[in-house]
Amino acid sequence: MRIAPFAGFPWPLRWAARVLVVLLVLALLLAGVVTWTVRRSFPQVDGELRLPGLQAKATVLRDGHGIPQIYADTPHDLFMAQGYVHAQDRFWEMDFRRKTTAGRLSELFGAATLDVDKVVRTLGWRRTAERELPLLSAATRQSLTDYTAGVNAWMTANDGFAERSLEYAVLGLTNGSYSPEPWTPADSLAWLKAMAWDLRSNLDDELRRALYASVLPPGRVAQLFPAYPFDRHAPIVTGPPAEDKKEDAATGGTTAVRPAGSGKHTAPAGREKPAAPAGPETPVAPAGPATPAERAEPGATEALAAVARMLRVVPSPLGTEGNDREGIGSNSWVVSGALTDTGKPLLANDPHLGPRIPSIWYQAGLHCRVKSAACPYDVVGYTFSGLPGVVIGHNDRVAWGFTNLGPDVADLYLERTRGDTYEAEGSFRPMEVRTEEIKVAGRAPEKLTVRATRHGPIVSGVLETAANALPGAAAAAGEPKEGLAVALRWTALDPGRTGDALLLLDTAKNFDEFRKAASLFEVPAQNMVYADVDGNIGYQAPGRIPVRAKGDGTWPAKGWTGEAEWTGYIPFDELPRAYNPPEGFIVTANNAAAGPGYDHFLTADWAFGHRSQRIRQRLEQAVAAGKITAATMGGIQMDSANTLAPTLVPHLLRAGVPDDQGGAIGKLLRGWDFTQGRDSAAAAYFNAVWRHLLRRTFDDDLPEGGRPAGGDRWYEVVRTLLDRPADPFWDDVRTKGTTETRDDTLRAAMADARAELRDRQGDQPGDWRWGDLHTLELTNESFGTSGIAPIEWLFNRGPLRVGGGKDSVDATGWNATKGYEVDWVPSMRMVVDLADLDRSRWVNLTGASGHAFHATYADQAELWADGATTPMRQTERAVRADAADTLTLVP
Repeated sequence: MRIAPFAGFPWPLRWAARVLVVLLVLALLLAGVVTWTVRRSFPQVDGELRLPGLQAKATVLRDGHGIPQIYADTPHDLFMAQGYVHAQDRFWEMDFRRKTTAGRLSELFGAATLDVDKVVRTLGWRRTAERELPLLSAATRQSLTDYTAGVNAWMTANDGFAERSLEYAVLGLTNGSYSPEPWTPADSLAWLKAMAWDLRSNLDDELRRALYASVLPPGRVAQLFPAYPFDRHAPIVTGPPAEDKKEDAATGGTTAVRPAGSGKHTAPAGREKPAAPAGPETPVAPAGPATPAERAEPGATEALAAVARMLRVVPSPLGTEGNDREGIGSNSWVVSGALTDTGKPLLANDPHLGPRIPSIWYQAGLHCRVKSAACPYDVVGYTFSGLPGVVIGHNDRVAWGFTNLGPDVADLYLERTRGDTYEAEGSFRPMEVRTEEIKVAGRAPEKLTVRATRHGPIVSGVLETAANALPGAAAAAGEPKEGLAVALRWTALDPGRTGDALLLLDTAKNFDEFRKAASLFEVPAQNMVYADVDGNIGYQAPGRIPVRAKGDGTWPAKGWTGEAEWTGYIPFDELPRAYNPPEGFIVTANNAAAGPGYDHFLTADWAFGHRSQRIRQRLEQAVAAGKITAATMGGIQMDSANTLAPTLVPHLLRAGVPDDQGGAIGKLLRGWDFTQGRDSAAAAYFNAVWRHLLRRTFDDDLPEGGRPAGGDRWYEVVRTLLDRPADPFWDDVRTKGTTETRDDTLRAAMADARAELRDRQGDQPGDWRWGDLHTLELTNESFGTSGIAPIEWLFNRGPLRVGGGKDSVDATGWNATKGYEVDWVPSMRMVVDLADLDRSRWVNLTGASGHAFHATYADQAELWADGATTPMRQTERAVRADAADTLTLVP
């Protein structure tokens, strides 16, 4: 019997129904096409796949989160399989990264990224990576070659846009002619330059000093750059100088090691900062309100802001472009077995980087089936897709973690120029000049002339706005602007051997071998913490850190005088280190690496130790209460305490909350324990007060682009101002006829915060929630900010409600000039248990997969937001017990 749908309906309804059915069918067909396109690039993770070039079978075991553990018989097969697996999950990310580091984004996206490419080509990241290859050991070069073969084998087997990634399908809508070329070893190395740029030490502070000096007299600038508070916040290495003697922890010997150095270098790291940071040769002036003559003309302010924009234009490879980096870093600490419940060390690490999806990290394990001198790898940890080996993690004997050391390794030089020549000690020399051709999708290629002096590339010609930067920079140096340019000297632009360091870390068996690897970790310089299964803990500061003939690099130098040249680098054996210190733990959180007695200058711009001191406090409390456990370590990672609040809240209460709604706001503050959980009403109000306090105190004094985003430097600035109720910074120069004091500004900030939260979250203070303000959007670094809502929906995830704050241990950063949204995060968390490596724990910000809509694209995001972790397995027995998928790669 034939059934006629809708036969009993009136004809208008029948036609409407039929049209609806047609539209529904078309929608289903479209949904099917989209689903097919999305899923077509999902990798095969079980069964068997052929990988031409393998010498024997390799096995890839993945747990329920898609985290691969790779087993092979030789390093060749291991790294080839790693390259293949990285490409399976993250090839678009890898391709995007290499285009970024080569200054070739415009080949994908057209003229929209041309300015970015110009900056990267001027800096020459890819050129430096190519020069590094011959410097590396034969073993490292072979690992890069084997890894490359694995990536290219995957590319050969997946040669269509839809087979590779959804991003390529989207790109094909506007740039269908693009086709990625084969992977090369230099593609892998260039990513290290991008990492160095994101962790580029105090270059931003160098620019801020000059920017502030254009509108404030020297004494007031000095107030904005206080000295490190050694009296309140301990450095990383706390022991006195000692002989470099090491004893096994099992014998009970403990020694803190901090070599005193030769004493031949200037400016010890712990010295007070210059009292007059208005320029290299500017005399000290007393603090006070700026007169019209002392305030620079608006053009100078705009010019110095242009310098800052020029040097920050490159979209950070870690997703931090446009975000404030000040006061944010990373945490790592290690605890001796004498203080733990197992009698063996515990190590924790959570590097703080810009949030993005997929996460910067890719979790993996690399295992030789039979570990030997010929095949020495048995390592688990966090990798970079595009680079062989493990960056942070542990092998079967040692564990390690990183935080940014932040030494001053980048200097700006003003150069006197005539055409393609520049002045050096009284005579003009020819610059190095090269022409770069930048291919641009949809239009003709662009020619770029790159010029360099002995100090490095001229960066002031990269952007249209760069020429406007020179008036203010020249004024700070007391020089006329005519004929000046700005050059950048930066250690990452010299080839080095950091690529060797990573693989040596992966195979280190003891502290000596760990330090050997660290000695090659030149750029970016990191604090490196260490623990081993024998019970030892340690710390090493590595890096290529310059020694200057004169000055300390905190201000742009006159390049023509020859007085501020780099004369060499601090010897590795004289960099700060520690081994089994008497206190039983080592804490690094971008705080000062050594105390005032250290002989060498590392930087004047440390983080100010709020996170590190809080970690030390929590460890000391845990020791006083008993033994430290792995759970203790994880709990400290999620510590959300605001370390300024105990100082600021009493002042707020004393000044009095305006229109306190029956005392409800005061009650919030009085009952607050200073932690910043996502459901905390008090944290919501306090952080709103902090934001408005910064704006009311400093926006009238500082130019746009240099106003405070928050962070621990501003904690120290405000801490001092609170003891100076009539300081000129409290006065708002925009109000005529009145002079505001500290308490006036405190009350105004509290009123601003109350009004904002009432507008955003309702009239009842008890209903306010920090997590409703402090949200995290996981944004795809390429298409996530396209401006096209459906495309952004494909690739972005969130928002997540989170706790923590900018300089809490749980360092979820936010920019007070923009709002409360999170722009900096613990990019992963790891706790390694040296008593039983299979009991170690970890979590990633997003997930293993780079394929949108894959089950493991963002499956760890909620875990991360909740402070949860997953098992970090080491032994094959434990890995196999957790395995959800098994893929065999065959020759």
